[in-house]
Amino acid sequence: MNIVRIGSKAINKDKLYQTIDKIIEMRSKGVSQQEIADRIGTDRTFVSRLESLGEVRKGESIAFVAFPVKNKQEITGILDRYGVNFYLIMTEEERLAFVREKTGTELLNSIMDLIVQARQCDTVVIFASDKRGKLIEALVDCQVIRRDIGTSPITRDVYIPPQDIIEVMETLQYDREGQV
Repeated sequence: MNIVRIGSKAINKDKLYQTIDKIIEMRSKGVSQQEIADRIGTDRTFVSRLESLGEVRKGESIAFVAFPVKNKQEITGILDRYGVNFYLIMTEEERLAFVREKTGTELLNSIMDLIVQARQCDTVVIFASDKRGKLIEALVDCQVIRRDIGTSPITRDVYIPPQDIIEVMETLQYDREGQV
């Protein structure tokens, strides 16, 4: 049992997590917010606010960042089909060249420009190593969907299954015309 004390209350975190999981599961099966609230003994607004906390909003614009990637061409085709506004996809060789061919000032300016472009989007999708993904997530100030493709440091290109990207895009319910 995972108990936390808050003032004079003892909170069972495991019970709390199980209840949240049950609420989300019931909602995904079409049970109304009111019915769930009645079942668990709370009000409908709690269920609504809980959903809002975890909601991945359909954004006006999407950025996609991935490296080091083996199937870059395949991925860019998918992103073009979904109308992704900005993407940065690099192979390991391109990533190393990007760093090697610039002076310190040029590298910093290039990275800052890329961060600015990504931050202008409503949602940033990241497929990178655990460490790099977390770093990018910390630098952008918007909704982030992150998928780790390996543990840092990754020194070889990684094949990203196209279906993984399609699933994210479909979840965002976003296509070239912006239709749901």
